[in-house]
Formats: sequence, C-alpha cells, structure tokens
Amino acid sequence: MRAVISIGGTVELHGHRGARGLRPENTLPGFEYAVELGVDVVELDVGLTADGVVVLCHDQVLSPATLADTAPAWPGDPAFPYIGRAVRELTMEQLRTVEAGVRRRDDALAATQRPVPGARIPTLAEACALLGPAGVRLSVELKTDPGWPDAEVARFTAAVARVLGDAGLTGRSRLLAFDWRVLGAAQARHPGFGRMALVERKTLVPGTAWLAGLPPDDPIGAAVAAGATAVSPEDALTTPGLVEDAHALGLPVVVWTVNEPEDMARFVKYGVDGIVTDYPDRLRRVLGGYSQPLRRNPR
Repeated sequence: MRAVISIGGTVELHGHRGARGLRPENTLPGFEYAVELGVDVVELDVGLTADGVVVLCHDQVLSPATLADTAPAWPGDPAFPYIGRAVRELTMEQLRTVEAGVRRRDDALAATQRPVPGARIPTLAEACALLGPAGVRLSVELKTDPGWPDAEVARFTAAVARVLGDAGLTGRSRLLAFDWRVLGAAQARHPGFGRMALVERKTLVPGTAWLAGLPPDDPIGAAVAAGATAVSPEDALTTPGLVEDAHALGLPVVVWTVNEPEDMARFVKYGVDGIVTDYPDRLRRVLGGYSQPLRRNPR
C-alpha cells in the first residue's frame, strides 16, 4: 500500500455536519467545536425555506431524530407541529422555533454526542459569519432530489451561491450534491465554486435519475462530464482503483463517512485527499501518526 500519495499531498480533515458524533449536527455550537478540534473543512447541509432563506438542515423533511418542536411561531399556526414537514413548506420564523440541540436518545450517535439545549436551526449566512473568520473551508451540500424541477434546482443553487459570495467565501467553498444537476447549474452560472460529485451505491443503479442523465457504469468519468472538480464517494465504494482513476482525471477524492480509526488509516493508505468523519478528534489522532503535517492546530 502507498503511504500518503494524493493530489494535495496531505489528507484534509472534514468535520461531518460539524462534528456530529460529539455535538449537535448543523448547528453553530457544533461548528464552533469542530473548529476547536482543528478541522480543515466543515461539511454542512442546506435547504431553502418557503420565504427564500438558505438554512442548515440535513433532511428535506424535518426529522424527529435530530429536531423537536417547541411551540408554534404564532398562536394557532395551522402548520404546527413542524416536525415531519418539508423545509420548503416552512418559513424562517417557523423554523426558528425548532429545537436542534438535543438528539433523540434512542439514536446511536446520542451516546457520544453532548446535547446543547436551546440550539436552533441556523441560516447559512450565520454559519458563514462564524466560519469565515475561523479560516476553515466549507463543503456545502445542497439537499435536492431528481423529483425537483430544473428551475427549482437552479434557483436553490443561485441562492446558496449568493450567500457564500456575499460572505466572501466563494474561493473557500465547494458545492456538493447527489443530484448532479446542481453541479451543472454551478458550473454554468457560478464557476468560482468548487463542485463535488457525491456518490453512493443507490445513486449508481441502472436507470438512475441522480446523475443528470449520465450513465452510472463509469462514475468518475460521469462526474467529470457533469462538471465536478472533485468526487466524494461513500466508504463502501472507495477502493484504491477508484482513487487512482479519479486522480488520473485530476479529481481529488474525499471519502465519507469514516468513523473507525482502522478505516481512517486504510483510506489514508489508499491515497484519498480528504476524509469526512463524525469524530474529528479520532481522525486528527490518526493523521498525526503519519509524516504529513496537520493543516490546522486545535484552539
């Protein structure tokens, strides 16, 4: 096996949804802790509210695993309770009432995640205000699916690009998507951003609608054709051959989501360029055992 042989020469530490194994995901307290742990990149997920605000949320529908209702935004709001409703159906005022700092106790990550009661769903602009001065890069996943009209994908992509651009973070941000129409929209209209093609087994089945009409039999070649500047496969798909194929076409490889130290070490040996993890503290210890320098020092 190779040691660290990757396009960037070192392996980036990506905090998944901040540091979701340790703090509530996609929250400002979670991002603060990820920065304290010395991540290179904060990975986060975004949706678009009914009133056009880009907010942080992993699921298109508010999940009871990570979120909880508190009270309606105004007395008698017919949309309440909000959990189980789509982000696109709710306004920012309604989403502000949702508790985002306490994970459901029967969830596996709850055993290691420290709750932060009172944390709320932040806007992307608020996350940028926190992470911009911290010097980290952003991997921003746009949560769409093939059922969305093309115009809605383009509108959402433009809204995300606008927020990041207004924060001065265009050059430090990548736009991520399983729905590769996002990559095409970004390449055509927002070319200053990096574009990462997300890949998992269920998006590579024959007849898939996720790849913007491209065939799934050569995912690396298809990612290039879709406009990707990097590829991010799930761990089960990430082999030495896939890494070599991507590097041959100039694409960095960022594998997700890797939480066990032995797996982290294995992917380092494969030559990946970045590892996404729920536990940045574990990955930092693994990377510290190699000759590569760590990019950032914990606060």
